Amino acid sequence: MAQGRPGDQALIVLAVLRHDQRLADMAGGNDVSASTVRRWVQEVVELLAARSPRLDREPKKVARSGGVMVLLDCTPIRTRRRTGKDNRKNYSGKSKVHGPLFLPLTDATAR
Repeated sequence: MAQGRPGDQALIVLAVLRHDQRLADMAGGNDVSASTVRRWVQEVVELLAARSPRLDREPKKVARSGGVMVLLDCTPIRTRRRTGKDNRKNYSGKSKVHGPLFLPLTDATAR
């Protein structure tokens, strides 16, 4: 049973986060419930988020120290739907829009 061993818990959480294993599969194979695995994953994500640098402060720190930073921001530009073979070429399933991606490169001061 993995419930009492932190190493096993960490391995289950890594399998879920890194390899996209289903919660039910990991729970059944390790003799715990899916809700327990979900709770473990949420706890680890909260711990990692607390340790990560804040994205609104890091570019300013890099700019003050004289470093160079490149920020990438892909934004789909909405266009009309194409016809024929090119129909799906510029379709973003995430944004559910047709159009090419606009990829600006900026520094920490947005230039």
